[in-house]
Amino acid sequence: EVHLVESGGGLVQPGGSLRLSCAASGFTFSTYSMSWVRQAPGKGLEWVSAINGGDGTISYADSVKGRFTISRDDTKNTLYLQMNNLQPADSAVYYCAKSEGAWYNPKREYDGWGQGTQVTVSS
Repeated sequence: EVHLVESGGGLVQPGGSLRLSCAASGFTFSTYSMSWVRQAPGKGLEWVSAINGGDGTISYADSVKGRFTISRDDTKNTLYLQMNNLQPADSAVYYCAKSEGAWYNPKREYDGWGQGTQVTVSS
């Protein structure tokens, strides 16, 4: 079965940086698009970024473009999110999620989720 485990969250000051990791198992990692999705307290899920399987095409939400970088290491079955210039509005639980296929499609549900890692940006 699909198993995803996030790590790397924590408390950081505004303007600081964190690097999140997602360790994947139970499927052929390199084949599938992977995403980061976040949920702030009292708010709904917000898609953050995606990276395709195969061609590696990357996309970002406008709110994080220029500050966050998604990457993957298919030899380690690991997804990453480098977060720079963090703002209080970035505070959320961050989840990694597996798409059904190689390409990110915002109209399709994810078929695998991790438990999430907490990111708190505060002075």
